[in-house]
Amino acid sequence: MDLKKAQKQVDNWIKSHGIRYFNELTNMAQLTEEVGEVASIMVRRFGEQSEKDSDKNKDLGEELVDVLFVLLCIANQTGIDLQSSFDSKLKSIF
Repeated sequence: MDLKKAQKQVDNWIKSHGIRYFNELTNMAQLTEEVGEVASIMVRRFGEQSEKDSDKNKDLGEELVDVLFVLLCIANQTGIDLQSSFDSKLKSIF
């Protein structure tokens, strides 16, 4: 995945379909909520909690993309080039 391209796609979507970016703190809260939805699926599907019938149709991939979308929004509005940061991080750990 090209993170720079993904950031641009999100920015274009916000500008053409959204009204504006939520502020950074709102997006941080939104990110926390989305991560919570991922955690809920994971603990019920792969962990020790039982999965409710109502949860069996939840799409883990869709929830992960929700996390990624909000993360890309936060990067855009704070001026972070995620591709550069990702590449630097990989170089520093290997």
